[in-house]
Amino acid sequence: MRELTEETLAPGLTGRVELTVTEADTAQAVGSGDVPVLGTPRVLALAEAATVAATARHLPSGSTTVGTRVELEHLAATPVGRTVVAQARLTEVDRRRLVFEITVTEGGQTVAEGRVERALVDRHRFLDRAGGAA
Repeated sequence: MRELTEETLAPGLTGRVELTVTEADTAQAVGSGDVPVLGTPRVLALAEAATVAATARHLPSGSTTVGTRVELEHLAATPVGRTVVAQARLTEVDRRRLVFEITVTEGGQTVAEGRVERALVDRHRFLDRAGGAA
């Protein structure tokens, strides 16, 4: 894997993903509660997807990122049928450690916010250590 340089991953990269909430995304469906609104695990998955989108075109060949730490505040309920947008901004690059600020909004309201840290890894080496196939 080539070394990280200013040209590969640098603070300021952004990613955006959106989700229209379905029954399958609710706290009831994912087992995180008993209410029919967007479940926190789905909010987290959406936030992580935004971080992946932010770096996808900028990763060194043969590498990927893996999640290592999350701080997430789920601030507002989102009913089925509404669309939420997750935005990630890369704020810090410390060797292989990547730090992202996350916001999830729906119709101008902040649904969640937080921070996600990911580590840049060699895909094949990571999978070998994990016991999986590349």
